[in-house]
Amino acid sequence: MRIIPAIDIIDGKCVRLTKGDYNTKKIYNENPLEVAKEFEASGIEYLHLVDLDGAKAQHIVNFKVLEQIASKTTLKIDFGGGLKSNEDLHIAFNSGAKQITGGSIAVNDHRTFESWLAQYGSAKIILGADCNNGKIAISGWQEESSLQVIPFIKNYQRRKVQYVICTDIAKDGMLEGPSFDLYRDIIQECSNSSTDQSIKLIASGGISHIDELPRLKKLGCEGVIIGKAIYENKISLKQLEQFC
Repeated sequence: MRIIPAIDIIDGKCVRLTKGDYNTKKIYNENPLEVAKEFEASGIEYLHLVDLDGAKAQHIVNFKVLEQIASKTTLKIDFGGGLKSNEDLHIAFNSGAKQITGGSIAVNDHRTFESWLAQYGSAKIILGADCNNGKIAISGWQEESSLQVIPFIKNYQRRKVQYVICTDIAKDGMLEGPSFDLYRDIIQECSNSSTDQSIKLIASGGISHIDELPRLKKLGCEGVIIGKAIYENKISLKQLEQFC
Protein backbone atom coordinates (compact mmCIF):
# COMPACT_ATOMS: atom_id res chain seq x y z
CA MET A 1 0.00 0.00 0.00
CA ARG A 2 1.39 3.37 -1.04
CA ILE A 3 1.84 6.09 1.58
CA ILE A 4 0.85 9.47 0.11
CA PRO A 5 1.29 12.57 2.30
CA ALA A 6 -0.89 15.55 1.44
CA ILE A 7 -0.04 19.19 0.95
CA ASP A 8 -3.01 21.54 0.57
CA ILE A 9 -2.28 24.99 -0.82
CA ILE A 10 -3.94 28.35 -0.15
CA ASP A 11 -2.12 31.55 -1.14
CA GLY A 12 0.97 29.47 -1.87
CA LYS A 13 1.12 28.18 1.73
CA CYS A 14 0.78 24.71 3.21
CA VAL A 15 -2.53 24.57 5.10
CA ARG A 16 -5.10 22.11 6.44
CA LEU A 17 -8.86 22.46 6.68
CA THR A 18 -11.38 20.57 8.79
CA LYS A 19 -14.19 18.89 6.84
CA GLY A 20 -13.27 21.04 3.85
CA ASP A 21 -14.37 24.24 5.60
CA TYR A 22 -12.20 27.14 4.39
CA ASN A 23 -12.98 29.03 7.61
CA THR A 24 -11.01 26.41 9.57
CA LYS A 25 -7.79 27.09 7.64
CA LYS A 26 -4.62 26.50 9.65
CA ILE A 27 -1.25 27.39 8.13
CA TYR A 28 1.47 24.82 8.87
CA ASN A 29 4.26 26.12 6.67
CA GLU A 30 4.66 29.14 4.41
CA ASN A 31 6.97 27.14 2.12
CA PRO A 32 5.41 23.93 0.74
CA LEU A 33 8.73 22.97 -0.86
CA GLU A 34 10.29 22.64 2.60
CA VAL A 35 7.51 20.24 3.61
CA ALA A 36 7.89 18.23 0.41
CA LYS A 37 11.64 17.92 0.94
CA GLU A 38 11.04 16.59 4.46
CA PHE A 39 8.78 13.91 3.01
CA GLU A 40 11.37 13.04 0.39
CA ALA A 41 14.15 12.82 3.00
CA SER A 42 12.05 10.29 4.92
CA GLY A 43 11.87 7.94 1.96
CA ILE A 44 8.41 9.01 0.82
CA GLU A 45 7.91 8.62 -2.93
CA TYR A 46 4.46 10.11 -3.49
CA LEU A 47 2.65 13.38 -2.83
CA HIS A 48 -0.99 14.44 -3.00
CA LEU A 49 -0.99 18.16 -3.83
CA VAL A 50 -4.29 20.04 -3.67
CA ASP A 51 -4.87 23.52 -5.05
CA LEU A 52 -7.59 24.77 -2.69
CA ASP A 53 -7.55 28.20 -4.34
CA GLY A 54 -8.12 26.44 -7.64
CA ALA A 55 -11.01 24.40 -6.24
CA LYS A 56 -12.73 27.63 -5.25
CA ALA A 57 -11.83 29.53 -8.43
CA GLN A 58 -12.85 26.63 -10.73
CA HIS A 59 -9.50 26.72 -12.55
CA ILE A 60 -5.87 25.93 -11.76
CA VAL A 61 -4.18 28.58 -9.59
CA ASN A 62 -1.16 27.25 -7.68
CA PHE A 63 0.66 25.57 -10.56
CA LYS A 64 3.89 27.41 -9.64
CA VAL A 65 3.97 25.50 -6.34
CA LEU A 66 3.51 22.26 -8.29
CA GLU A 67 6.29 23.26 -10.67
CA GLN A 68 8.66 24.08 -7.82
CA ILE A 69 8.09 20.81 -5.92
CA ALA A 70 8.22 18.70 -9.09
CA SER A 71 11.47 20.29 -10.27
CA LYS A 72 13.25 20.24 -6.90
CA THR A 73 12.21 16.82 -5.53
CA THR A 74 11.78 13.33 -6.97
CA LEU A 75 8.27 12.97 -5.53
CA LYS A 76 5.61 11.54 -7.85
CA ILE A 77 2.82 14.10 -7.54
CA ASP A 78 -0.88 13.72 -8.07
CA PHE A 79 -2.44 17.15 -8.40
CA GLY A 80 -6.05 18.23 -7.94
CA GLY A 81 -8.24 21.22 -7.26
CA GLY A 82 -10.12 23.25 -9.86
CA LEU A 83 -9.11 21.28 -12.94
CA LYS A 84 -11.99 22.00 -15.31
CA SER A 85 -10.57 22.45 -18.80
CA ASN A 86 -8.11 20.91 -21.22
CA GLU A 87 -5.90 23.95 -20.64
CA ASP A 88 -5.91 23.33 -16.87
CA LEU A 89 -4.80 19.75 -17.50
CA HIS A 90 -2.11 20.86 -19.93
CA ILE A 91 -0.72 23.30 -17.32
CA ALA A 92 -0.78 20.66 -14.57
CA PHE A 93 1.09 18.05 -16.57
CA ASN A 94 3.53 20.61 -17.98
CA SER A 95 4.20 21.77 -14.41
CA GLY A 96 5.26 18.28 -13.38
CA ALA A 97 2.19 16.37 -12.21
CA LYS A 98 2.42 12.61 -12.78
CA GLN A 99 -1.33 12.21 -12.22
CA ILE A 100 -4.28 14.56 -11.85
CA THR A 101 -7.47 14.14 -9.85
CA GLY A 102 -10.83 15.14 -11.27
CA GLY A 103 -13.83 15.31 -8.95
CA SER A 104 -16.39 18.00 -9.80
CA ILE A 105 -15.61 17.68 -13.52
CA ALA A 106 -16.51 13.98 -13.41
CA VAL A 107 -19.93 14.94 -12.04
CA ASN A 108 -20.68 18.08 -14.04
CA ASP A 109 -18.99 17.34 -17.37
CA HIS A 110 -18.52 13.61 -17.81
CA ARG A 111 -17.73 13.97 -21.52
CA THR A 112 -14.66 16.09 -20.81
CA PHE A 113 -13.53 13.77 -18.01
CA GLU A 114 -13.94 10.72 -20.24
CA SER A 115 -11.99 12.49 -23.01
CA TRP A 116 -9.12 12.96 -20.51
CA LEU A 117 -9.18 9.22 -19.78
CA ALA A 118 -9.05 8.50 -23.50
CA GLN A 119 -6.27 11.01 -24.21
CA TYR A 120 -3.97 10.48 -21.20
CA GLY A 121 -4.89 6.94 -20.10
CA SER A 122 -6.30 5.61 -16.86
CA ALA A 123 -2.88 5.53 -15.18
CA LYS A 124 -2.73 9.36 -15.24
CA ILE A 125 -6.34 10.34 -14.47
CA ILE A 126 -7.67 9.74 -10.93
CA LEU A 127 -11.38 9.85 -10.15
CA GLY A 128 -12.09 12.00 -7.10
CA ALA A 129 -15.06 10.41 -5.31
CA ASP A 130 -15.27 12.51 -2.16
CA CYS A 131 -18.52 12.09 -0.28
CA ASN A 132 -20.62 13.34 2.60
CA ASN A 133 -23.40 11.12 3.99
CA GLY A 134 -22.72 8.73 1.13
CA LYS A 135 -23.28 11.37 -1.56
CA ILE A 136 -20.64 12.83 -3.86
CA ALA A 137 -19.54 16.36 -2.95
CA ILE A 138 -18.26 18.86 -5.51
CA SER A 139 -16.89 22.42 -5.86
CA GLY A 140 -14.21 22.06 -3.21
CA TRP A 141 -16.74 20.13 -1.06
CA GLN A 142 -18.96 23.21 -0.88
CA GLU A 143 -21.84 21.44 -2.66
CA GLU A 144 -23.42 18.01 -2.21
CA SER A 145 -24.68 16.26 -5.33
CA SER A 146 -27.49 13.70 -5.52
CA LEU A 147 -25.09 10.95 -6.64
CA GLN A 148 -24.43 8.00 -4.33
CA VAL A 149 -20.73 7.24 -4.01
CA ILE A 150 -20.66 3.52 -4.90
CA PRO A 151 -22.84 3.73 -8.05
CA PHE A 152 -20.80 6.79 -9.07
CA ILE A 153 -17.54 4.84 -8.80
CA LYS A 154 -18.98 1.77 -10.54
CA ASN A 155 -20.22 3.92 -13.41
CA TYR A 156 -16.70 5.18 -14.05
CA GLN A 157 -15.26 1.73 -13.43
CA ARG A 158 -17.20 0.67 -16.54
CA ARG A 159 -15.50 3.56 -18.33
CA LYS A 160 -12.08 2.16 -17.44
CA VAL A 161 -11.20 4.38 -14.48
CA GLN A 162 -8.36 2.73 -12.60
CA TYR A 163 -7.49 5.00 -9.65
CA VAL A 164 -10.09 6.37 -7.21
CA ILE A 165 -9.48 8.70 -4.27
CA CYS A 166 -12.34 8.59 -1.79
CA THR A 167 -12.51 11.02 1.13
CA ASP A 168 -15.30 10.77 3.68
CA ILE A 169 -15.67 14.50 4.33
CA ALA A 170 -17.19 13.95 7.78
CA LYS A 171 -13.88 12.34 8.78
CA ASP A 172 -11.53 14.79 7.10
CA GLY A 173 -9.27 16.63 9.51
CA MET A 174 -11.04 15.16 12.55
CA LEU A 175 -8.24 12.73 13.53
CA GLU A 176 -10.87 10.19 14.58
CA GLY A 177 -9.96 7.37 12.20
CA PRO A 178 -10.89 6.67 8.56
CA SER A 179 -14.13 5.22 7.17
CA PHE A 180 -13.15 1.54 7.21
CA ASP A 181 -16.72 0.39 6.50
CA LEU A 182 -17.07 2.69 3.50
CA TYR A 183 -13.81 1.49 1.96
CA ARG A 184 -14.69 -2.15 2.60
CA ASP A 185 -18.05 -1.68 0.88
CA ILE A 186 -16.49 0.11 -2.12
CA ILE A 187 -13.84 -2.54 -2.60
CA GLN A 188 -16.34 -5.41 -2.25
CA GLU A 189 -18.92 -3.84 -4.57
CA CYS A 190 -16.38 -2.91 -7.22
CA SER A 191 -14.70 -6.31 -7.01
CA ASN A 192 -18.08 -7.90 -7.76
CA SER A 193 -18.60 -5.65 -10.75
CA SER A 194 -19.13 -7.25 -14.15
CA THR A 195 -16.36 -5.11 -15.66
CA ASP A 196 -12.86 -6.51 -16.05
CA GLN A 197 -11.36 -3.21 -14.90
CA SER A 198 -10.50 -3.39 -11.20
CA ILE A 199 -10.07 -0.18 -9.23
CA LYS A 200 -7.19 0.95 -7.08
CA LEU A 201 -8.79 2.65 -4.10
CA ILE A 202 -6.88 5.37 -2.27
CA ALA A 203 -8.26 6.08 1.20
CA SER A 204 -8.28 9.65 2.48
CA GLY A 205 -9.61 11.47 5.52
CA GLY A 206 -9.49 10.86 9.25
CA ILE A 207 -6.17 9.00 9.47
CA SER A 208 -5.02 9.48 13.07
CA HIS A 209 -2.77 6.57 14.12
CA ILE A 210 -0.14 4.36 12.54
CA ASP A 211 -2.13 1.23 13.51
CA GLU A 212 -4.87 2.23 11.06
CA LEU A 213 -2.58 1.71 8.08
CA PRO A 214 -2.32 -2.11 8.30
CA ARG A 215 -6.13 -2.26 8.57
CA LEU A 216 -6.52 -0.23 5.38
CA LYS A 217 -3.95 -2.41 3.66
CA LYS A 218 -5.81 -5.55 4.74
CA LEU A 219 -9.06 -4.14 3.31
CA GLY A 220 -7.34 -3.86 -0.06
CA CYS A 221 -6.66 -0.12 -0.32
CA GLU A 222 -3.96 0.58 -2.92
CA GLY A 223 -2.88 3.78 -1.20
CA VAL A 224 -3.62 6.06 1.73
CA ILE A 225 -3.44 9.85 1.87
CA ILE A 226 -2.28 11.27 5.20
CA GLY A 227 -2.48 14.96 6.04
CA LYS A 228 -3.30 16.42 9.41
CA ALA A 229 -1.99 13.39 11.34
CA ILE A 230 1.51 14.24 10.08
CA TYR A 231 1.22 17.98 10.73
CA GLU A 232 -0.19 17.45 14.23
CA ASN A 233 2.50 14.84 15.04
CA LYS A 234 0.01 12.01 15.48
CA ILE A 235 2.05 9.99 12.99
CA SER A 236 5.77 10.67 12.58
CA LEU A 237 7.68 10.55 9.34
CA LYS A 238 9.93 7.97 11.02
CA GLN A 239 6.90 5.71 11.56
CA LEU A 240 5.89 6.11 7.93
CA GLU A 241 9.43 5.34 6.81
CA GLN A 242 9.37 2.12 8.86
CA PHE A 243 5.93 1.19 7.50
CA CYS A 244 7.12 1.69 3.94
